[in-house]
Amino acid sequence: MTKKRNTTDAYAKAGVDINAGNELVKKISASVKETHNPNVIKNFGGFAGLYKIPNNLKSPMLVACTDGVGTKVALAQQYNKLQDIGQDLVAMCINDMVTMGAKPLYFLDYYATSKLEVNEAALVIKSIAKACKKINCALLGGETAEMPGHYRKGQFDLAGFATGIVEKDKVIDGKTIKPGYSIIALESSGPHSNGYSLIRKILKKHMPSKQILNSLLAPTLLYPTLLEKIIRRDLVAGMANITGGGLTENIPRAFSEKLMASIDLSTWRLPACFQWLQEKGRLTNDEILRTFNCGIGMVLFINPVFEERVLSILKKEHLYAFKIGQVLKRINKDVPIVYSNQLR
Repeated sequence: MTKKRNTTDAYAKAGVDINAGNELVKKISASVKETHNPNVIKNFGGFAGLYKIPNNLKSPMLVACTDGVGTKVALAQQYNKLQDIGQDLVAMCINDMVTMGAKPLYFLDYYATSKLEVNEAALVIKSIAKACKKINCALLGGETAEMPGHYRKGQFDLAGFATGIVEKDKVIDGKTIKPGYSIIALESSGPHSNGYSLIRKILKKHMPSKQILNSLLAPTLLYPTLLEKIIRRDLVAGMANITGGGLTENIPRAFSEKLMASIDLSTWRLPACFQWLQEKGRLTNDEILRTFNCGIGMVLFINPVFEERVLSILKKEHLYAFKIGQVLKRINKDVPIVYSNQLR
């Protein structure tokens, strides 16, 4: 009698285990389904996700974002702290989206690895689902890829894709920002997911305290639900998500070339993890301001009339927020942001 050949043997010998992929789907299915809402057309395990666009808007605009976690993944792997890395992935996309006033609808993830370690992958994808659930966003689907020979042994990478929705006349685009508008900073939880190539370089030479390490690995804050009341009440004229490029590069992205931002660096204290990075990395103020968020994860541009109201709302959301400067008419077309005083 001829023995039946396992058709997956050749692929498995090449380094790709189809059975492991099937096992992963079983492990994550319950967590993924918990993020679904009535707009998700039940099709788990299909070739694509289906989502019914809400019909409660007169002129809906779709907003799309994509991003990754970068080399923070490697640091989280090194210290065995992968339970929150999914929130980093979701936040990196969703926090960009919220700057336009959009509400997230659904999220997709891409998990690529040298060899699929089912328990590790399940931990990561469940953390993605957990983050999506926090902001009422459906984890609509994803892709897992094994690529031996492309990634180093034990290495994996993450990418995310999100779609949101906003009423056309409610889009926040910064066009109404004027000279005299207040610049309000919202605290970050740490470096979020930017600057980690430099962070890891510094860590190779210097051992941080447990407190510093925890700050460096803290998950990126999810801002959408925290900002929902401000957005709904039309209290914000523009927003800047402080990601790669730090304060220096991201703040000017929110307003026109006729305006500039004047930032007083003495209005907040540099969190301990950034002080440590600046000291150990021998970074100048210009370098740290252009690389890290320096304790500020999101910046709002507010009509001064609404300033106290906005700060009161954010305080009730248990989010530390404070004024760091104001918008001015630009004097030099090549200088969109100026700093006064020193970081402290």
